[in-house]
Amino acid sequence: MTKKDGFTLIELLVVIAIIAVLMGILMPGLNAAKDHAKRMHCASNIRTLSMAWGMYAEEFDYSLVNPKVKSAESINLSNEPLPWALVPENDYASLEEKTEAIKKGALYPYVGKSVDVYRCPADKRIKNSVQGAFRTYSIIDGAGGGSWPSHVSVKKLTEIVRPAEKYIFVEDYDPRGTNLGSWTMYITERAWMDPLAIWHNRRSTLGFADGHADIHPWHDKTFLEWCQTGIDRPGSFSFEHYPPEDDREDLDWMIQYFVRKSP
Repeated sequence: MTKKDGFTLIELLVVIAIIAVLMGILMPGLNAAKDHAKRMHCASNIRTLSMAWGMYAEEFDYSLVNPKVKSAESINLSNEPLPWALVPENDYASLEEKTEAIKKGALYPYVGKSVDVYRCPADKRIKNSVQGAFRTYSIIDGAGGGSWPSHVSVKKLTEIVRPAEKYIFVEDYDPRGTNLGSWTMYITERAWMDPLAIWHNRRSTLGFADGHADIHPWHDKTFLEWCQTGIDRPGSFSFEHYPPEDDREDLDWMIQYFVRKSP
């Protein structure tokens, strides 16, 4: 009797089919685990930044760091305080130039001198030849910024009431590329100005004034669609979003816990 060598074609097809079925079962779980790891990493980063933000204020008589990210050249011309992070003057700067600019910001000495904490691992703009952003997070304008028509910013840490409820850092996503300035919204008008990054399964990581971080879920349909447009079709994105009255749960939550003096 001739000894059988290897598998027959039918046996190979059966094995391949079994592997395909197993991959179909395992992949969603693996993707979920991968996303969970990125979320935890992101929360750790923003927690580090939030604590650094508080340490800076305590060292400087409770004055808040400048939240408006600009280039060193722009700061020199405007005679503003050093921002928490900087960006290169050149929009087409190399990755090294972008990280070096971050290191020159006011918060860098307080974060353990690790530039990686400024970036969420789910932020894919770094691989985009047009956007190429490294830094993910932004500070809201109400915490140390200027005075918009819709609100007056606080300047001191001691002016923030219930710091455990007030967010300072957000996951920002400027469709144009690098996150410039600070993140803000229209308070009195009840409208969005800047979008948020929603990479974590329609969630964003927020850093609070007491140093803790939270991965916050979003629910408003039009808000999520608006943010997704910035990710999928950045060239067609328009800043400012006025949602319908029955789709403002997320908007009103962000307004309620936005740091400001008034209104």
